[in-house]
Amino acid sequence: MSGATHAQHGPEELCAAGTALYERALHDGQLRAENAQNVPCLADFGLLRPSLENPALLEPVPPAVALPRLLRTAEDRIAGERRRAELLAETFEPLMRIDGRRTGSATDTPTLRLLSGSAQINQAITEAMDGARHEALSIQPHTVRDAPHDRARLRDQALLDRGGRFRTLYQHTLRHAPAVIAYHEQLDGDSQARTLDEVTDRLIVIDGAVAYLPANDDGTLALEVRHPALLRYFVTTFDRLWRLATPMYPQAVQPPAVNGITPRQRAIAALLTEGHTDAAVAERLGMNIRTARLHIAKLAATLGSDSRAQLGYLIARSGILGQEP
Repeated sequence: MSGATHAQHGPEELCAAGTALYERALHDGQLRAENAQNVPCLADFGLLRPSLENPALLEPVPPAVALPRLLRTAEDRIAGERRRAELLAETFEPLMRIDGRRTGSATDTPTLRLLSGSAQINQAITEAMDGARHEALSIQPHTVRDAPHDRARLRDQALLDRGGRFRTLYQHTLRHAPAVIAYHEQLDGDSQARTLDEVTDRLIVIDGAVAYLPANDDGTLALEVRHPALLRYFVTTFDRLWRLATPMYPQAVQPPAVNGITPRQRAIAALLTEGHTDAAVAERLGMNIRTARLHIAKLAATLGSDSRAQLGYLIARSGILGQEP
């Protein structure tokens, strides 16, 4: 091994060979220069110096002397980086003002921001709601919907008190959920809710200016979106789903059955013909697998099916998927 192959590193990460040789030099008081050829870092960092009496020997620089010098070097480097950052900021600041006037966008607000942990996510939503004046849109799938806390209810009520409006989309499985119904009954103002067989993942859009959506499966990460194009897409998607949904609150509309087939059974039939398993059907429609199988059994009885294979055939022949209530 030669000095040319010695891995580069800083004094804060002194290599094992360098540490051992420096300790030996401190213990013995000196060492031969050839013994340090494979660890040039000791000389580079000023931890070894040639002996005045014999240049072939190296003497250790006392740690109490070496440390302050290395610290000053680090401080000088940090000061240099800070000055470099200041110069960059001074150079780009007028350019950012020009670009901001051209685009009409704020330079200090990121269009996308990743939020981590429920505390940061809830704080961001609360701050956005505190500044809201018009409308909050919300899609709440059953898989992540918890009973609203009092703090969230007070936050939402504040928007209603300012003359704002709430519109919320749920899955049909939550039409009769006590916690969801109680939440809307406790709000005083223009709060509306509708339901669909299937909805997208959770989404909150506030005043068309900021949106929040999950960034992972367990809900511990969320994405805050302020990009105008994405916000327009979210609002448009919500409005189209809203027009397709069935009113739930403040005045509930009960979807009618057609030829003895309920809307829930018709939704299940559509998924069955696509080849989905019972578990997949349950997940897509927001119900447990036992409930899904009960609906499948009722559907089979209504159509006179004796087997799963025959059920698919009877669904296709019955024409129920083309019927609208």
